[in-house]
Amino acid sequence: MTKVNLMANGPLIVIGEHTVTHPDGSTEVKEARASYCRCGKSSNLPFCDGRHKGE
Repeated sequence: MTKVNLMANGPLIVIGEHTVTHPDGSTEVKEARASYCRCGKSSNLPFCDGRHKGE
């Protein structure tokens, strides 16, 4: 089962295997956990790099 957690003022965290499809059509499989940026400040989009903490 895949779980999705929304962190207050933070990332969207997906726990469990899932496939990410990027805008260029490439895909990658995340097998355990991934944090996705919701603020748009990450230098590693679509993944969170913690830059939201500077707000």
